[in-house]
Order: sequence, then structure tokens, then C-alpha cells
Amino acid sequence: MTQSPKGGGSATPPRAAVPTLSAVPAVPPQSGPAERQHTGPGAPSEATPPSPAPDQPRRTAFAEGVDRLRAAAVTEPGRLRIIGALLAALVVAFGTVTAWQMYERSLAADDVLTRSQPLTSEAAGIYSSLADANTAASSGFLAGGQETEASRERYEKGVRDAAEGLVTAAANSDADSPSAATITELNRLLPEYKGLVERARTYNRQGFPVGGAYLRYANEKMQQDMLPAAEDLYQTENKRLGADYADAKPYPWAALALGVLALAGLGWAQYRTYRRTNRVLNHGLVAATAAATVVLLWLVVGHSVARSGLSDSYDHGVRSLNVLHDARIAALKARGNENLTLVARGAETTKSGGETVDAYDFEFGKNMDALGEGLKQAAEYADDDTGGQPVAAARGNMEEWRKRHASARAQDESGNYQQALDLVIGGKGATGECFDGVEDSLAAALDHEEREFERAAGDGLDAMGHLPQGAGVLAGLGAAGALLGIGRRLSEYR
Repeated sequence: MTQSPKGGGSATPPRAAVPTLSAVPAVPPQSGPAERQHTGPGAPSEATPPSPAPDQPRRTAFAEGVDRLRAAAVTEPGRLRIIGALLAALVVAFGTVTAWQMYERSLAADDVLTRSQPLTSEAAGIYSSLADANTAASSGFLAGGQETEASRERYEKGVRDAAEGLVTAAANSDADSPSAATITELNRLLPEYKGLVERARTYNRQGFPVGGAYLRYANEKMQQDMLPAAEDLYQTENKRLGADYADAKPYPWAALALGVLALAGLGWAQYRTYRRTNRVLNHGLVAATAAATVVLLWLVVGHSVARSGLSDSYDHGVRSLNVLHDARIAALKARGNENLTLVARGAETTKSGGETVDAYDFEFGKNMDALGEGLKQAAEYADDDTGGQPVAAARGNMEEWRKRHASARAQDESGNYQQALDLVIGGKGATGECFDGVEDSLAAALDHEEREFERAAGDGLDAMGHLPQGAGVLAGLGAAGALLGIGRRLSEYR
């Protein structure tokens, strides 16, 4: 028996300690060889990490922008922002294209007035100066020791004017242009020609017949080398004048189309605003419409006036100037050939209609025909009495010149050389008097047509003045007005 503890109470046997769940150590799962053998069907599969998702293609900024526009287009504020941006872009594009196109045309018009046409006249002046010098040289040769100071001065002036004209043309021509090469060639030939003329004068004063040969050689160099080169320079500059006219006169179709499109867009936007708000006017859009309208009207009226002025400058200026220049050249050639007829005294012949005729007299007839045709056209182009009277006077002098020349030829063919000479280079009653009358009348007609050209071309250029700058400024104001007008509508949604 067991004894109870002192105190007489019943004794309860102590229970064994029961381990709690938390005290049980966790046994990690083991993967032994035995477990790895269960690989058949139905066996638990081994744990594997999940496969990564495939990379999505990166979207472009354009695609994201399209999505944003789509999202914005479903709301009224978004639509208003899009409309405002488009209207501002249209107005700015209209102003930019207008400024660009009219700037290009104003530059071309300025070239017509200050560069192309003056250079064309300068080239024609070079030709005329060379031909005049050649004519004066032959007249002085015919006078021999009796050459007048006026005749000598006329020759020197012709050479001097030609040299100065070549300097001016060279300064206004590109170094690699065909004109520059022609000018260089003329600068080389001019001293050679002067040397031949001086030799002819020297031998002529001494009474040596070889002087006539030198003069004919100088004339050959002038007729076959120098004058064709001068004519080529004239034609080149005339083509450049035509190209500048072609650049200055075309209608600015791109600017006109954008102007109409911008006004249509602004009108639609205001109509849309009225339908949605019952407000008759949106001040910003009205201001933008007014600015675009002013630019479009300025463009139409300004370019129309400029085109009209440029067309007038060509029809009543350039066209008349070209004909008058050709007529003057023909008169100078005729005078030179008339003089050389007496210098050569039958040494140069050609065939005409099966007959042998004097070559220089044959060329004289062709030159006079060209002079008559040129004066006829100049009379048709003259649009007032101031321009028509000099042409009529030149025609009268030409007809008298023909009569006096026929008398001189009759005297020469009859063996009366001195009488023929007096009828050509003498004083009153000589053909030289008629030639001077033709020259003076053509010079007066040329001065008048030059003034007409400058007036008309200047009016055309002035009509485009400040249009490029004004279009740019007004377009900027119009774009700002469109944005402010749309912004006013957007403020209603805040």
C-alpha cells in the first residue's frame, strides 16, 4: 500500500506529461530514391515553375496617339480640342503658303524690273554700240584725211560704250553662266578690232590701198565674230527675262485652295457652335474668319493687279523694246554695209537671182527690209501718240534713205565715185542725214517705251508689296482667334 501524504488527504497519482502539438518538430518532406521511382501515370507530378507570358509588341507613338484621339472624340471637350487644332493648323498653313508663294513672285517681279530687263537692254546696247562703232569707222575711212572730229568721236564713243556695257553685264552675270563666257570672248575681240581699225586708218591716210583690206578685215571680225556674240548675249538675257516673267505671273493656286478650305472650316465650326449652343457669334472664330478673309481678298486682288501690271509691262514695254532694238540694229547694219559698198568698190560680190551683185549692197537691202518690218511692228505696238510719233518719223526717214541710196548707187555704177561718196557721207541731202534721223527717232521711241515698262512693272511689283509679311501676321492672328474661340467653349465644361 502506498502511504498518503501527511494531512490525511487522498492521494492522486501524477499523470504523465503529454507533449503538445507545438512541441512536435516539423519533419521536412523527403524526396528519397524511393519517391523518385514513382514516375508512372497517376504518380504525383514534380513541381515546375510557371512559364513566363510572351512579350507583347511595343506600341508606336502614332498608335497611342490614335487611341487617345479616339478616346477624346467620344467627348465634346475632346472633339472641341481636335477642331481647334485643325482650324489653327489650316489658318497657319494658308498664311504660310500665301507668304511663300507671293514672296517668290515678288522676287521674280523685282528681277524683271531691276535686273532682267535692264540687262536685256544693256545687251542690246552693247550690240548697238559695236555696230555704231563699226559704222563710224567705215564713214571715217571713206572721208580719209577729211575725217571730221564728230565722226572720230562717234567711233570712240561706240567702243567706249560697248566696253562699259560689257563691264556692267559681267558684274550682273554668274561666273559659270553662258553670258559670262560670251562677255569674256567679246572683251578679247574688242582690242583686236580696235587694232585693225587703227591700222586701216593709218594706211588710208598715207594713201596705201592696203588700208581698205584692213578695214574689210576689221568689218569681217565685227560681222562674223563680235556681233553674233553680242546677239547671243542679247538672246540669253532676253530668255532670262522671259523666265522671270514666267515665275512672277502664275496664279498662287495652292494658297487660294488653302484659303477657301480654311474659310469653309471656320464657317462649319461656327455653324456647329450655333446648332449646339444657340449662340449666333463666337468672337474668336469670327476674328479668325475675318483675318482669313482679309488675307484671301488681299491675295486675289493684289496678285490680279500685279499680274495685270506685269502683263502690261510686257505688252507695251518689253515687246515694243525688243522690236525697237531689232530695228535699230538693222539700221546700224544697213549703214555699215552702205559705207562698205564704197570702201570695197566691187571687191566683194555674191550671187542673187542668178546675177553677180555687190555683196555689201545686197546685205544693205536685206537690212533695210528688216528695218521696215521692225518699224511696222513698232507702230502696231505703240499705244499712244508719244510712242507712235517717233516710229512714224523713223519710217519717213527710212523711205527717204532708200531713195538717196538708189541715187548714190546709180552714180557709183556710172563711175562717178566722188558724187556717190558725197551722197553717202556728205552733208545736207546725203544718206547719212537720213540715217541720223532714223537713229534719233528710234532713240526717242526707246526712251518712251523704257518709261512705260518701268511704270507698269513698278505698279505690278508694288501691288505685291508687304503681302507676304501681312499674310504671315494675319494668319498668326487668325490661328490665335480660332484657338481662343474654341477655348471659350471648352471653359464651359470646367
